[in-house]
Amino acid sequence: MFEIYTDKAGEFRFRLKAKNGQNILASEGYKQKASCENGIESVRKNSQDDSKFELKESQSGKWSFNLKATNGQVIGTSQSYETESGAKNGILSVKTNAPDASVKEIEE
Repeated sequence: MFEIYTDKAGEFRFRLKAKNGQNILASEGYKQKASCENGIESVRKNSQDDSKFELKESQSGKWSFNLKATNGQVIGTSQSYETESGAKNGILSVKTNAPDASVKEIEE
């Protein structure tokens, strides 16, 4: 499920949650709700293209990934994972869950 919420700065954000409730992808802030909704559609489309995922290892040895749009802009960032395989499983979860995920507005 995608959740849309308003952050402390008054910007709209979304996060994609797995069926177990775990956050698997989070957006940056958007000034307009419509832009946030467009971001969700971009995740749905781009999550089906392996080349749009960027796997990264931090200096502390944790792993994460970004999902990028066709223009190279980051549209979603994962949580930190202890292992590379954990991050790869997160990518698989985004690919599996994003296309058909419902969208719900929540109060933060």
